[in-house]
Amino acid sequence: MSPDTSPSSRSPWRPGDEPDLDRTVAYRIPRAAASEAHTVRLPSWTEPEEIGFATVAGPPAPPPGRAGRGRGWIIALVAAVLVGVVAGGGVWAASKLSGGGAQPQDVLPANAMAYVRLDLDPSAGQKLALFGIARKFSATRDAFGGDDPRKALVTALQKDDPELSKIDYARDVEPWLGDRVGLAVLPGHGGGDPVGALAVQVKDEAAARTGIAKMGLGDGKGGLAFRDGYAVIATSQKLADEYVKAAPLSGEPHFAADLDALGEQGVLSFWMDVEKVAGAGWSEVAATPVLEQIKGMRFAGALRFSGDYAELAGITRGGTAVQGRPEPVRIGELPASTVAAASVSGLGDLLREQWPSIEQAASDSGGAMARQALDEARAQYGLSLPDDLATLLGRTFTLALDEQDLDGAMPRVGAVVTTDAAKAREVVDRLRGHLNGMERPADIATAEGDGRFVVASTQEYADQLNGGGTLGESETFRLAVPDAADATYAVYADLDRLEKLYLRGLNDQERADAEKLRAVGLSGTHGEDGSTFTLRVVFD
Repeated sequence: MSPDTSPSSRSPWRPGDEPDLDRTVAYRIPRAAASEAHTVRLPSWTEPEEIGFATVAGPPAPPPGRAGRGRGWIIALVAAVLVGVVAGGGVWAASKLSGGGAQPQDVLPANAMAYVRLDLDPSAGQKLALFGIARKFSATRDAFGGDDPRKALVTALQKDDPELSKIDYARDVEPWLGDRVGLAVLPGHGGGDPVGALAVQVKDEAAARTGIAKMGLGDGKGGLAFRDGYAVIATSQKLADEYVKAAPLSGEPHFAADLDALGEQGVLSFWMDVEKVAGAGWSEVAATPVLEQIKGMRFAGALRFSGDYAELAGITRGGTAVQGRPEPVRIGELPASTVAAASVSGLGDLLREQWPSIEQAASDSGGAMARQALDEARAQYGLSLPDDLATLLGRTFTLALDEQDLDGAMPRVGAVVTTDAAKAREVVDRLRGHLNGMERPADIATAEGDGRFVVASTQEYADQLNGGGTLGESETFRLAVPDAADATYAVYADLDRLEKLYLRGLNDQERADAEKLRAVGLSGTHGEDGSTFTLRVVFD
């Protein structure tokens, strides 16, 4: 655990900050089979690698450990991502694909409805970041014991398929397997079920043809063709031949624009035409009204890393346009002592917009419980729906948990609503009066001012929330919730200050792992031009 420091005490690396480094290695360039040897030895991942000015040393031996409790689900999530990305000693990350050469989207067809890309060869900046992150956790330190991430991938496939047990990686795979892999989901023939096409970067086409045949592709079990240094594998030879002659996915205007809007593609990137996928024969969504809502929608995302955090980022484009853009949330204006918070913009307007659908659902068969709840809210609490509830949700709605009394009998919690304060006070007074009349004193503290209404567990905390604060100036917050001033929704948890709730229940190894986790944040925007999201896990 490290105390929060001033914004100037760290200079966090962000994707794209590192300079272009020369990562050109001979094995990345596909070559003709007849004239050159098949195998080019590369440095082991545990050996120092000279790339520009960066050198990476080997990791220490891992101590024994077991799954944690308390914050264990977060540790398990981080470990799963890192083990998947740092398999067999290889760091599957890429900040800039400065090694050159074609990408999988350059050889797969433009009519793909979904696409996933994985790069097994990192740039120096992200490689160093991932080495540092992985060495923090007992579950991932031993993943650096191997010398080739590609070998780890083949070994994993062999465990799942006994027919691959006879494959010798050094002889049958290593001479031809490159660093990049892409998978496209394509429309089926005649409107049938979608089919897949795999693009695998190769460095020797002849060796690849032989090796892939040994791995089970042959005797009518699929098709294989080559294009720009990639082996394209399809369900039939006819399709494979068609795919390598088709216009590439990278030239499809929507795909290109979406990836450009996404920015840094990191170690793993993915793209989907949501409408096409939902309308495919194997999707139940095709028969629901949801399809109309996602008409034209596309989704793209990427997994990337820095020295301080792991990040999953994504965007949506198209679909049913949102009218206007909700105002930004004010999560950064909470007190600096806030340890957890969630803030959403536009809930009041959304409730009003969806209210006819809610009432319709309550009127349908099976909606008896919802109908009863609405009737009780009107009769017992005197609420005018949806207006009173929309007033309480407001234009922005923020929940907060304070560090003071966090482990006491009455933690300090509250809500800050940007709304018509006078109307909100009248609704709360009605609710308070009803609860008091039931001999259940309502300990509801309120405060208001500057266009906001506050409800809290104590009057002191209500006044503190009403006065605003400087959470947005915290370095930990800024790392976990980037661009908070523009976000239309955000969630934040300061794990360094929450850990007092669970560290006592962990053993030494679990405690050491838990203390490496600093914060978690989710933030994003939604508006007429689509939506964005960023999920970050920040490390000490």
